[in-house]
Amino acid sequence: MAYIRQALEKDFNQIWKIFHQIVSKGETYAIPRNVSKKEAHQIWIEQPQKTYVYIENKKVLGTYYLKQNHGGGGDHVCNCAYMVDMKFEGKGLGTKMCVHSQNIAKELGYKAIQFNLVLKSNKKAVSLWTKLGFNTVGIIPKAFCHPKFGYVDALVMHKWL
Repeated sequence: MAYIRQALEKDFNQIWKIFHQIVSKGETYAIPRNVSKKEAHQIWIEQPQKTYVYIENKKVLGTYYLKQNHGGGGDHVCNCAYMVDMKFEGKGLGTKMCVHSQNIAKELGYKAIQFNLVLKSNKKAVSLWTKLGFNTVGIIPKAFCHPKFGYVDALVMHKWL
């Protein structure tokens, strides 16, 4: 049985495996490829308001976090980031986590979700977020140095909840 629940400290070793396999490739996140486990813990567990895991057969297959995007007058908009174990990509986990995150965001009082740096080269993510109702509200030219494609544009994507 698969379900999503708030992450526990004991989940971090499994989260780290997913985090490391994705970040070390350097193709989707503006996080140093050689990030340490301690730094990853700060990024994924300590800094966000909430972190969740997608569990199937007692194993973490995916994870996401949710945090305030900006303070003050912008405190009604949150930001989320999602990671799925590469062995389980294409099985709908990203969709399920994004839908879940929208419900959690509403419960927490947020009015919108904004993704600040969706790489144009990450066609699966752009397609998924668009399918789930996110609009591209801006393009940042050559915002990310991709290890295969060089400098690529990044999209700012937004959805009013």
